[in-house]
Formats: sequence, C-alpha cells, structure tokens
Amino acid sequence: MDKKTLFTNIERCREEMLALSEKHGLNSNVVLATSKRLDELINDYLKKSS
Repeated sequence: MDKKTLFTNIERCREEMLALSEKHGLNSNVVLATSKRLDELINDYLKKSS
C-alpha cells in the first residue's frame, strides 16, 4: 500500500474510532479494536516514511 492510501486509511479509521467512542464509550471492545487497527496503520505509514 502506498503512503497516500495509508494516510487516507488512517484518517478514515480515526474518524470511525471517534464516532464509535461517542456511541459506545472509550473502553468498549469495538473502540479498542479500532484503536489497535489505527496503531497498525500508523506504524505501517511510519515504516514507509523512513
């Protein structure tokens, strides 16, 4: 995946996590899973940037 696509996916995932946290609370399993996916996307992006 190229950096531009990764960045787009990071933004989408971040928006999804914020919406889910408003609906389910910060400690819900669905928010935690989305946060983990966001971390993985950010790590992938950083690896491509270095």
